[in-house]
Amino acid sequence: MVLLDIDAGRLTARLVLERPEPVDDGQGGAVTGFVEVARVWALIEPRSFAEEEKGPGLSATVTHHVTVRARSDLAAGQQFRKGARVFEILALRDPDETGRFRLALCREVTG
Repeated sequence: MVLLDIDAGRLTARLVLERPEPVDDGQGGAVTGFVEVARVWALIEPRSFAEEEKGPGLSATVTHHVTVRARSDLAAGQQFRKGARVFEILALRDPDETGRFRLALCREVTG
């Protein structure tokens, strides 16, 4: 195991961590909404960009690595929000297996 030198001073993006929660749709069903869990400091690093034709035009997918301090309530399916930008958490890992930080693979949700 290699101990990574992660500088906590690089966690400069203030994000809102949100978890999914069913919300009554007013017609006897439910839709998925998101509620705030916490505000966290993070490092956001763009990773990949891909585009594909969907319907009448192109659709783009942008992925990011988001590094935060380790939390026991962090899980795939949650999302980070920074203003109008939303980052859906696809997967999580401990980058150096020390339990200090979590690295989230995120897809930026557009439109």
